[in-house]
Parts: sequence; structure tokens; C-alpha cells
Amino acid sequence: MSDLIDHPRDDAPPASSKRESEAAAAARNDLGKGDTLVAQSVTINRPVAELFAFWRNFSNLASVMENVERVDVLNDTHSHWVVKAPGGKTVEWNAVITDERENESIAWASEKDADVPNSGRVTFRHAGGRGTVVTATILYDPPAGFIGKVVAKMFQREPAIQARRDLRRFKQLMETGEIATGARNRRLFEEGKN
Repeated sequence: MSDLIDHPRDDAPPASSKRESEAAAAARNDLGKGDTLVAQSVTINRPVAELFAFWRNFSNLASVMENVERVDVLNDTHSHWVVKAPGGKTVEWNAVITDERENESIAWASEKDADVPNSGRVTFRHAGGRGTVVTATILYDPPAGFIGKVVAKMFQREPAIQARRDLRRFKQLMETGEIATGARNRRLFEEGKN
């Protein structure tokens, strides 16, 4: 009991811990590659099995992840990712599944020589009558370190911003069958409406 008083423990998930360095270290032990920790959650009003199956087919992810140009599934555990980066460039890497628990979680890590070393885990947790809580936790090394992170934020391609948007897009697609967009469509443009 005295150990708990002398050394209070932070029971928060690593991504939401108030002690960021400890959180990143805990996540790195669990996930592996990367220095910068990002985590986002969303509750989706769909069954766990349906969401897990959609996510597990990695080629589906380009339809909900705005900056992912494509994901080529190489086999059951390996995939190749092509992602938009600031300045009109792309970054690529191969990823391998490091842990998978059907209808619970999928963990991955980029393979050696990735343009952006990264690792992460997506979990799917039953939320009663509200559906499923989907949480994405990602560790990554931004290209060009701190400067690359600042530039990525300026161009809205920073993973913390993008993870929130992508999970929101995933929620929209799974709940409604489509992704809402604020972009002007061709008909509105031709009619001259704002």
C-alpha cells in the first residue's frame, strides 16, 4: 500500500497519460517504432465484427484515410502503403502485422527502411447499445524531425490532425454508407452557387 502512495501510478492509456514521456515509453514498449505518439477514439454505431472486418481489409483504408493514396495487400500479414506528404510528395513503406486478435485489435509496424518509421494498434471495443469504440494509437518518426512536424501541421498532414479526421470519415462511411464533404461539387460550381 505504501508503494502506491509513494509512487502514484497513472492508470490512463499510454496516449492519454499526463506524463507524456512515460506514455510514449509505454507505447513504444507495446508498439515499437516511432518517437511521436498520437491516439484518437471514436464511437461508431455498428457492430464490432463489421468494423474489424472492414479495417482488416487494408485496401479499404484508402477510402477513409484522406492522405492514403493506396494500400497494396501483399499477403495476410504484409502490406505496402503510399501516403501523401507535404509539398506534393509521397512517402511509402511496407508494414507487417505484429499482433492480431479477431474483433479486438490489429497491431502493425513498418519494416526496415520505411520513409516514415511507424507502428500502431487499432482496437475495437463493444460500447453496449452505442456500437463500438474504435481507438487508433500510432507512434511515428516525422520526416525531417521537428521541422517536418511543423511543416506537416501547416499543410494539415500531421498525424494527430489526420487521425481525428480519418476516424470521423470512417464513422460516417460505416454509419451512413457515404462520407460527407464540404467540397463544392461540379453541379454547384456550374450553377455558380457558393
